[in-house]
Amino acid sequence: MTDSADLALAHRLADQADEIARHHFRAPDLGAEDKGDGSPVTEADREIERALRASIRAEHPGDAFIGEEFGAHGRSSRRWIIDAIDGTASFIAGDPEWSTLIALETHGAVTLGMVSAPALGRRWWATPGTGTWMGPCPSNPSAPPSRLTLTAGGSARDAAIGIWPPPSRLSETERAAAARLAAGTATVLPALNWSTPDHATPPPSKPSTGSGTCHGALLVATGKLDAFLLLGAGPWDIAAVIPIVEEAGGTFSDLSGQRRTDTGAALFARPGLHQQLLSMARAAN
Repeated sequence: MTDSADLALAHRLADQADEIARHHFRAPDLGAEDKGDGSPVTEADREIERALRASIRAEHPGDAFIGEEFGAHGRSSRRWIIDAIDGTASFIAGDPEWSTLIALETHGAVTLGMVSAPALGRRWWATPGTGTWMGPCPSNPSAPPSRLTLTAGGSARDAAIGIWPPPSRLSETERAAAARLAAGTATVLPALNWSTPDHATPPPSKPSTGSGTCHGALLVATGKLDAFLLLGAGPWDIAAVIPIVEEAGGTFSDLSGQRRTDTGAALFARPGLHQQLLSMARAAN
């Protein structure tokens, strides 16, 4: 289990990341470039990851660390999983829906998740058994956090689901699963033909765009969507939001039904819908 000291450290790490990100956000020169996989990266991404790794090492020198930009460091039963800026494209564009994702994995299970979105002024966090909370960032004693609790869903046929990334960035197998879910539910965001790899013009917006959140899984945790499917993802894209969705009452697995962060797929859902959606997605394989 994660203790209160780990949660306090996660808040301090988030404050540190927020400060660095604010310094770079909407700056004239972000030092943006494309990585080998075509995704963007900025000097802010790198600076935040370096700073958080140094802070964790100073407080817990035996803990392991993995980040999107610089990979894995160390081996331990405790591992911090960091995405310095999730939504770098939005960060570069000057849009507010980006965040830092912070997770702690203990003995292979994620025991702490935090998402800090300073441009939105919001932070979400959860640890097992303590609920999911949303509050301002940085923490403000005069504005106490609110607890998020989900109600059960009904039929998946009536559900609204978000899927990301768009079909042009998915494999044939991933597109088949996405298309099956899109066809079997009432609403899909973005509203695309998920069965073809055609490039949409203009490029589609993320499901979270304009929602006041910054990650599709948060749309589930806050009750704005019934489900969210993320494909082609790394552990840093998934880990932090697992306890946030689950402690609100929702569910998580990859497309094989396992609670893993290393298979590239993550399905988050309102309670009562997960198995129905998983069956739809599997039927496409």
